[in-house]
Amino acid sequence: MKFAVIGGTGLIGSKVVKKLDADGHEAVPHSKSTGVDVVTGEGLDQAVAGADVIVNLTNSPTFDEAAPVFFRQSMDNLLDAGRKAAVRHFVVLSIVGVDQVPELDYYRAKALQEEILAAGTIPYSIVRATQFMEFVDAILSWTADGDTVRLPATPIQPIAAQDVADAVAVAAAATPLQGIHNIAGPEVFTLDELGRITLAARSDSRTVTTDDTAGMFAVVRGDVLTGKDDASLAPTRYADWLASH
Repeated sequence: MKFAVIGGTGLIGSKVVKKLDADGHEAVPHSKSTGVDVVTGEGLDQAVAGADVIVNLTNSPTFDEAAPVFFRQSMDNLLDAGRKAAVRHFVVLSIVGVDQVPELDYYRAKALQEEILAAGTIPYSIVRATQFMEFVDAILSWTADGDTVRLPATPIQPIAAQDVADAVAVAAAATPLQGIHNIAGPEVFTLDELGRITLAARSDSRTVTTDDTAGMFAVVRGDVLTGKDDASLAPTRYADWLASH
């Protein structure tokens, strides 16, 4: 099959393209760097022409109140281009628990993206993933102050980007779900615990202090960001990922 991978040069997108190509498909990466702008629609018709499947891995440039505007415009443009090209399947990567954290602008925006996709006419699949292992350093940086990193005890279930990409590629090559598939890493940690593990593995002398008011994950209630019984568990454990990064 032929896949138009929108956002195909990013962290997940580049891995999805590689996986689909390795599986014998034709996956073409598209992004601003290849002349495709999902907000203005520039280059979209050409990007999806002849594609069987659209895989949308684009992301809002900000996590604030501008994010819903980005996802609405980009989805409207992509769905329009997809209808004109008669694509048979539209896949989006989202976040486990995204509809359970309305306090966060970005999560509301991703939930809106899902709603727009589900309301469209193109058969679809939504793959929801837990937090990427690759993003832990950024999370630590948000609340770092000198020798101290403040983190809430929010339960998360980190997953490696390669495992996410593999799951997206499998979903994209399969029959449309007309629903959601949850994927998660194999282990649950509290965020403060994960911070301590990360710093220790890197011989970083900073101290993690538990602060349930610190950072964007402080507003998360309970374990909504972890995979529940219906989630497929990825193979990569965090200690093994740390050792290889």
